[in-house]
Amino acid sequence: MSSGGFKLSPKTTPARAGDAAAPNGSETPATDVPQPTSIRVILADTQAIYRVGTKKIFALEDDIRVVAQAENLGQVLAAAAKFPADVLLFEAAISPNAPEAISEVLKRAANLKVIVLSPENDEDTTVEYFRRGVRGILPRSIAPEMLVKCVRKVATGETWIDNQSVNWVIEAYRAQAAQLTSPRTKTKLSDKELLIISCVTQGMRNKEIATEIGTTEQVVKNYLRKVYDKLGVSDRLELALYCIHHRLLQGSGRGQIPEESAAAAAANIASITE
Repeated sequence: MSSGGFKLSPKTTPARAGDAAAPNGSETPATDVPQPTSIRVILADTQAIYRVGTKKIFALEDDIRVVAQAENLGQVLAAAAKFPADVLLFEAAISPNAPEAISEVLKRAANLKVIVLSPENDEDTTVEYFRRGVRGILPRSIAPEMLVKCVRKVATGETWIDNQSVNWVIEAYRAQAAQLTSPRTKTKLSDKELLIISCVTQGMRNKEIATEIGTTEQVVKNYLRKVYDKLGVSDRLELALYCIHHRLLQGSGRGQIPEESAAAAAANIASITE
């Protein structure tokens, strides 16, 4: 990775007069004209060895061309905005909140098709990726020939998804449809989500909650975002009021705010922004 961040794929043909300089002036610009069917790929990975290896795999294919590389989210956003591309190969670890990062990328390049590389994904994360516009999810251990096949499929508009992920996505949309048609259905919250809600109603900040449950502030923020979406609230105050009104923690063993203390609790929570 050059000091300039993302870089154009070097070519073997000599540069012609009038060709634009590479981003950092140290790389050979792409000078040959790609074929109309060429699939333009942006590689986004925190590890140079994976970028180099993936680029070598694509170099063996006549219809796939790497147009830029990035090793952090800032470089990914810049590359997506600057270089026309068809597919973004995106390592999940490049951002602490990969689904949100993908949304930011697609704001800058709406037609870019995103493939996420991740060692493993749970049900919630997988569903969230596809809701954010991801076209495929791959393990980092994928065989080269399968990686090439996935890129070609996704570039043509298809979705690359395994059977387990299909089941997760279908169940998620069934649950969403049931919730829309049955408003009174109780929202399902995990034990971890209930624990974090309980901490919020006690007026704890994200840093304090993270210490309490043994995780990081970013993980707490991610959980809160999911809780907000599930309950249809927008901030901590609305969450606390929802919790009080619906007695969300009643019977959970995590403590319920007494109604006579609700006003004071809400005022305390309203003063906390993070």
